[in-house]
Amino acid sequence: MFVVVKRAIWGLLCVVYLWSFPYFPGIHSANETPRVYLVKAIADHGRFSIEDQVRPDDITGDMSPAGGHTYSNKAPGSSMLAVPPYWIVSKIFGEPSFATTLWICRVWTGVIPTLLFLILLWRFLARWAPRESTRRLVIVAYALGSMAMTYSILFIAHQLSAVCIGTAWIVCVWVIDDGWDPRWMIAAGAAAGAAPLVDYQAALAGVPIAIYVVVRGWRDRPRLLRAVGFAVAGAAVPIAILLGYHWACFGSPLRTGYDASKSYEALHSQGFLGLSQFRIAAFVGSFFAPDNGLFVLSPWVVATIPGLVLLWKRGERRHVWVAGSICILYVWFVSSLAMWHGGWAMGPRYITAVLPFTLPGVAVLAAWADDDPRRWWARALLIAGVVVACIIYVSSCAEYPHFPGEPASAGKWTNPLYEITFRLIREDHAPWNVGWLVGLGGVISIVPAFLAAGLVVALAVRRDRRATIAGVALALIVLAAYSLFPRGTDPSRETSYTRFIAGVFPDSRP
Repeated sequence: MFVVVKRAIWGLLCVVYLWSFPYFPGIHSANETPRVYLVKAIADHGRFSIEDQVRPDDITGDMSPAGGHTYSNKAPGSSMLAVPPYWIVSKIFGEPSFATTLWICRVWTGVIPTLLFLILLWRFLARWAPRESTRRLVIVAYALGSMAMTYSILFIAHQLSAVCIGTAWIVCVWVIDDGWDPRWMIAAGAAAGAAPLVDYQAALAGVPIAIYVVVRGWRDRPRLLRAVGFAVAGAAVPIAILLGYHWACFGSPLRTGYDASKSYEALHSQGFLGLSQFRIAAFVGSFFAPDNGLFVLSPWVVATIPGLVLLWKRGERRHVWVAGSICILYVWFVSSLAMWHGGWAMGPRYITAVLPFTLPGVAVLAAWADDDPRRWWARALLIAGVVVACIIYVSSCAEYPHFPGEPASAGKWTNPLYEITFRLIREDHAPWNVGWLVGLGGVISIVPAFLAAGLVVALAVRRDRRATIAGVALALIVLAAYSLFPRGTDPSRETSYTRFIAGVFPDSRP
């Protein structure tokens, strides 16, 4: 029975992730466009420069001039990973359009890695949540109720870096704690090295993991030396590729595209790569603001804190140290970043890589709640947080996964869930999706994705009827309360909505 349910959930997640294709040429995605250009430049011309693809109507500033050429200012790994499927498609069917290329890139570098990562997480989290019903709730929270979904269906690489660094950590635990063959550290090293290759800030998470490996393995130094040697060998290839790319494009192995950027030069030049002093406004905006706050959009993440406390009391302090220190590092990082809001994003996107490290704490707390029927209230609270997050992310990702880039303090979009997502649904807008292939249109065309997501959540929360009813009821109350968040006051808000949001939805089928 459990195997059937597990496979059903995984299949339904595939439907949710692949049903909608929210592609809007009119917004000129600053994150996706240069990445797609790099894919085409490598596959079609064997070079890294993208200036011959830049169109007059490109308004993105995420490109960097260097040596008389123009380059993407992004870490190149996700584009490099997308080259093989793009090349195969182009050889069989001819050069794909920009939209087709983008779909290939999104699926190959986002959807597929995340779906495979969920399988890995399922096995890994069993050490803290042995009950399959408990793990289902945690996995669904991550898959459908967090930035993991947003940056799986977009070609922005944050989720791919989370998959890489999360995989590195999992393999390290299996080798160091569980006694796996040290040769597995080649895979851990390769995954850790690939993380900054696809997204620079993912390197932060590698430091506590490396310290954990050394400290935990110190008693058996010969085995530790073998493990570290294998890890270094695995990491050498992706790191060499990254440094070689920097050298070829920007003249130095240590000079990134952000160093050469002109559009945001003033912001990138603050402190170290845009990092300077801790900003209270950035901290509050990244974690508590209604437009961008992690705990507002994914309230289940709050369970990480009491979960890690429980884990500490149980004596598994090494895992608390790794997960806790990575969380603290990223809180400091996003709160000290000049461009902390991250532009058009659903949540504080620069810390997507930290989300896998919150899951042990959530799993421990969920298991604690499930161990005693008298703790049904704790499971109800967790269910409420998961349901709220899943409704927010599934509906927004299916419609328009780009909350506009001004922080709430700017006064334009202070409640995008209601001002954008729910309004688009109410006005019967829908992006390209599978439903169009069978003659459906408007919001009805994405209802199958909503139904699949609803079934996944139903399968995840079912166990204790009392907790489930209370949790779902509380989630609906919370979502209703979110309507009380102030709405934007900027007079240009309606013009922006008409031009860059509702106005970019396709009005005919592809």
